[in-house]
Formats: sequence, structure tokens, C-alpha cells
Amino acid sequence: MAEFVRVETGSGIATIRIDRPKMNAINSQMLDELTEAAHKVAADSEVRAVVVWGGPNIFAAGADITGFTGNTREDAARQCAKFNDAFLAVENLPQITVSAVNGYALGGGMELAMATDFRVAADDAVFGQPEILLGIIPGGGGTQRLPRLIGITKAKEIIYTGRQIHPDEALALGLVSAVHPAAETYDAAVEMAAGYAAGPAALRMAKKAIMDGLALPLADAVVCEAQQFAECFATEDAAIGVTSFLEQGPGKATFTGR
Repeated sequence: MAEFVRVETGSGIATIRIDRPKMNAINSQMLDELTEAAHKVAADSEVRAVVVWGGPNIFAAGADITGFTGNTREDAARQCAKFNDAFLAVENLPQITVSAVNGYALGGGMELAMATDFRVAADDAVFGQPEILLGIIPGGGGTQRLPRLIGITKAKEIIYTGRQIHPDEALALGLVSAVHPAAETYDAAVEMAAGYAAGPAALRMAKKAIMDGLALPLADAVVCEAQQFAECFATEDAAIGVTSFLEQGPGKATFTGR
């Protein structure tokens, strides 16, 4: 059986590479492999940042629609669960994550990109949630992540119309962090990831505090922050950072990631 997702590691960075010719259409096997890859990376203490990439031509054109034929409500619910298991596994990675988006990131492809912390887009990237044009709605978190990223009114318009979003608009909306020439996009994402890979272990605590507190009332969310603030002081990097600040001033510390 062909492998659709693989993990490549080096210099503290893991690349989760999606590769299902021709369009990286997302099927059940790919979702299983993506979930497995995310769990593998999460458990690797040497990995400090992650890039998700679909290759130089296309990120992921969406779900494999052939799998939707004849679906019952129960079938659809099971498919949704599989999508959400995979994308939540990516979203919950403790490392900082960056999607490198070349070409199409539509439907499930856009939902996967939104599950990472940051998105770097090629100048040929095309985003969209076109499910409404099939008479259905996003089923991999699109109705939830998109409003959180760009605001509810604009997200409604994009989901209700199914229209495509091109790089300039994606950047203006805050959907992506940067736009690069297509041939440079993966390298730009790796460079961004490398910056975070050189950061302190506290990045994991910051990410957990943000994600755990996101859906909570403020009074409960600040408890999450306090817990993660305390966890920072169990790391080598907190001692390194404080000592470096006192001796050399801010921004001079070299962190270990531990």
C-alpha cells in the first residue's frame, strides 16, 4: 500500500510531508497516517518545530469526494470524526507548527492548514471552503477555526459562498503570515520554524496556555496561564533566560529547548 504521509526530521525541525498524487486529495488512509505522524512527532523530544507541506505544486485540494457517494448520516458522522481526530492531533502538537502552502488548499486542505499555528503561502496559493457548492458544509473544523482566525463576519461570507481566497487577500485577512514566490515557500516556512526551534521550552507552555484557554471564560483561562507559567520554572531554559537577562540584558540567551 502506498504511503501518503511521511515524516522527515533534521536540525530540530520535522516536516510532515503529504504526498498523494495528483491532488493530495484527503482520504481515510491519509487521515490515519496524518494522525500517526502527529503522534510520532509529538513524542519526539528532539523536534522543536514542525512544518506541514504538500510539496511544491499543491498543498491539498480537499477531501476525496469519491468517498462521499451514497453517504448516510452515520457515514458522514464517522468521516467527520476521522477528519477531526487527524486535524486535532496536528493542532495539539506541543511544538510550534507552520504550514507551507503551495497551490490549492481547499476544503479539508484549508482545514489542515488552519490547524497549524502559522501559514506561509506561495504566490500561487489558493484557499477556500467550497463545500457549500456541493450542498454540504465543512466537516473538518472549518466552520470553527476560520471565524477564530479572521473574524466571524468574513468567515461566514467565505463559507456561505464557497469562493476562493488568493494570497493578497489571505494576507490582509490574517489567514497567512507571509507570501513568498512559490519556489521559496517551503524554505521560508522552514526558516520560520527554525526561529521557533531555537526558542525556549516555554514556547510549549505558551502554546498550551493559549489553546487550553481559548474556549474558556477569562477567569478560568487565566488559571490555565498560571499553571503553565509555573511549569516554565521546571525547565533549564527559564534558569538560562533569567541568568542571561541579569548578566547581559534581554535577547542574549541561547536556549536548549529543555
